Amino acid sequence: MGTPLRRRTILAAGAGAAAGLSLPALSADAATATSVKFTLNAVVLDGGEQVTSVTLDTSRLGHVDPASVSVATFSVHAKATSPIPIAAGDQIFSQYDLDRTVTAARVDRRGDIVLELSHGEGQVGGGTLGYILSRGRNVRLDLVYTITQNTPIGVRGRRPVVISSFVQGRLANPEVDAFSYHTSGSGMKYRLFSPADCRGRRPLVLWLHGGGEGASLPDNYYDNETTLRANRGALGFATPEAQRIFSGAYVVAPQSTSFWLEDGPRFAPLIQEIVREVSRRHDVDRDRIYVVGCSNGGYMSLKMTTVYPDAFAASVPICGVVTSLQPGGPTMVTDAELVAIDTPTWLVASRDDTTVPPEPNTVHAHDLIPGSIMSLYDTVTWDGYRFPGHWSWIYVARNDPRDDGTRIWQWMARQRR
Repeated sequence: MGTPLRRRTILAAGAGAAAGLSLPALSADAATATSVKFTLNAVVLDGGEQVTSVTLDTSRLGHVDPASVSVATFSVHAKATSPIPIAAGDQIFSQYDLDRTVTAARVDRRGDIVLELSHGEGQVGGGTLGYILSRGRNVRLDLVYTITQNTPIGVRGRRPVVISSFVQGRLANPEVDAFSYHTSGSGMKYRLFSPADCRGRRPLVLWLHGGGEGASLPDNYYDNETTLRANRGALGFATPEAQRIFSGAYVVAPQSTSFWLEDGPRFAPLIQEIVREVSRRHDVDRDRIYVVGCSNGGYMSLKMTTVYPDAFAASVPICGVVTSLQPGGPTMVTDAELVAIDTPTWLVASRDDTTVPPEPNTVHAHDLIPGSIMSLYDTVTWDGYRFPGHWSWIYVARNDPRDDGTRIWQWMARQRR
């Protein structure tokens, strides 16, 4: 590729900028353009969010010749580090410092250059979240992307152009960005998706996240982000397909200040406060409020129907905890509570779940909850990729569970309080 022409390192969006690296002299036949801002484009895969492309704001330079742009024109380097100090000996998964492979380069309709990056399930080096083992927490990584221009680009009416520097902008994910930020009166944070047509009463889906997506208050970390970026649980209900099935639904995703399992009876009123707050501010159909949760959130969805037996039209606990995961620990949802659940309930789990074994949890709950439905998979496999057995929420996010030909979203949408 020859000697790189322009290279600039900028701190992650919102964190300020660092000075660029020294630049080689330009050839006489190349023009220098001013700095160009770039956006990181992300998509939430079933295994979590990844940066899938970079958009360079080159439309302001003029008409870029698409023929002058190839996978070799620019190089991309990515560095991802924890926003929380990590103690010596602690482990954080998914930090990285590496070159991202550019798989395609094109000029979009606006005239911006888009660099497609290699990505996929299980691929290291594109994720936006890191998991801190000692805290049991996913955190949004600080991302620093460096763009290197290797050859000039053609711009109509100008000499070949070399960009003087690249400035990192925001992380853009249309699905995540569609959820607005909120904080309840009690201080619990949540994200809210509103349907495109808010006229008339609309149902509400309450999504309760897993254990890794809560806050870490000792670190002053409460981001209201990971609930949407860690998996497609909440996002699934905001897709056009789900919105069509539910005839337009609000989707609310609270973020715990720790773990739901830490104190379910204390968290239940705080969650219900959010449901009531959203219902007051928007025209929510109180007879069509659905609670769905995975792992810690699967436990919490069961707990919500025991504390508020008349509040929900349906409940979908996914790989939820019923029996304590600690030897000799207390039962999290008692048999008496399970037997008394009157809310239509559809439980989902996978037989190879080693984190929350299905027999003493999902299967046991199904045996006791009157009229409940259960989908018990052998493995968690989607599009040919096998995920950990605990991740059975992927099936619900894809509307896969079915009973006598009826899929789970359609079943939910038919339920009324």
